[in-house]
Amino acid sequence: MARIVIMGVAGCGKSSLAGAVASLTGLTLIEGDDFHSLSSVAKMRAGIPLSDADRVPWLAKLGAELTRHRGGAILACSALKHDYRVQLRDAVPDLKFVFLEIDRDTALIRVAARRECHSFPASLLDSQFAALEDPTNEPGVLTLRAAQDPAALSTAVLAWMTGRG
Repeated sequence: MARIVIMGVAGCGKSSLAGAVASLTGLTLIEGDDFHSLSSVAKMRAGIPLSDADRVPWLAKLGAELTRHRGGAILACSALKHDYRVQLRDAVPDLKFVFLEIDRDTALIRVAARRECHSFPASLLDSQFAALEDPTNEPGVLTLRAAQDPAALSTAVLAWMTGRG
């Protein structure tokens, strides 16, 4: 049973990779953005960064959702700060993280190019980079360069999940 968070700043490809890994493994996909409160969505749409206080109940919902899927799940979630990851790990002690590392310019190009309706404007990207606390040296974290080919990213995650990478 694997429960994994695909994490990083907006534009890193966490939703795409989480969807691909969930599809390849048959695990449940949880899209973290779907669990934001209406007030948090309104703040983001207005270009106002979320505070730690805004994120605490959101992370609690995500932790509960992960525990609900005892057979495993893949969660797409920014999980930018160490404290956020601790809160998720408190809910799911064996939780693993895949950190999609991306530079600001590439992330900005990707966020600006989004065609679908999205509650995250490009103007908030700098706040995400400012909040990001690199998880690379934490246990249970795989760090990958987001600029890699999507198939290569999926292959790397699957190999890591099965102990072959």
